[in-house]
Amino acid sequence: MLLLVAVNGSAAAAESIMKPGKVFRDCPDCPEMVMIPSGSFDMGEMGSTHRVMLQRFAMGKTEVTQGQWKAIMDNNPSAFLFCGDSCPVDQVSWNDAQAFIQKLSVKTGKQYRLPSESEWEYACRAGGRQEYCGSDDVNSVAWYGIFSLGKPHPVGGKNANVFGLYDMSGNVWEWVGDSYHANFNGAPSDGSVWQGDSAERVLRGSSWDEDPLGAGVALRNWRRPEARYKNIGFRVARTFPQAGEVSMRKRKSALKLAPEQRRSSR
Repeated sequence: MLLLVAVNGSAAAAESIMKPGKVFRDCPDCPEMVMIPSGSFDMGEMGSTHRVMLQRFAMGKTEVTQGQWKAIMDNNPSAFLFCGDSCPVDQVSWNDAQAFIQKLSVKTGKQYRLPSESEWEYACRAGGRQEYCGSDDVNSVAWYGIFSLGKPHPVGGKNANVFGLYDMSGNVWEWVGDSYHANFNGAPSDGSVWQGDSAERVLRGSSWDEDPLGAGVALRNWRRPEARYKNIGFRVARTFPQAGEVSMRKRKSALKLAPEQRRSSR
């Protein structure tokens, strides 16, 4: 019991000091993740923006690949099977993504989820106001339109943005956690998922079959949560404890121990 508390406490303490930009995996077959710093930004197009402040979180370095999906789900729903394990998994619904995330969270003991729409845009912009995620030159960061040759491509083949994230523009549309709202009136300002009574869920990032206008940073799409299309995939996010949470948890754990256990654990 004491060993388990110590191990869990050490792991949590290590995560609490993980620096922005740190790349890590929670298991050999897990998606590679990048630590995203806390901060704030103006979400949306110029002239129609709202300020959002976000706590740190981790974001998938790439879209979830066919290989990663197979390792967790033991199947492959992709229309582009020939593309291979390093290509993004496609033809997955929002509900399918949630099933993957649940299994990944159980496997790792970590809190995986879809990013909120504001987290997605914050990670895409990476502190800038460029037209696409990482550049004003769409060809440098995105597989799109005729240049994609009518198919998705292996992840990480284009340039990353400042945060070290690949394919945030193009390749496949990416599910986020939010319900669709026609505008951002009343949207959360803390980076959380915006739930609602809409039957649709939001997609961001565009895909291999869109033109450059469709790959713009602020462009939004939406589909029903059961929808499966060959140009839709996703990437995962992971929640991290914020400053002060780890030490508080350690104090609470110590208080739960019997006096003799507290003495022996020192």
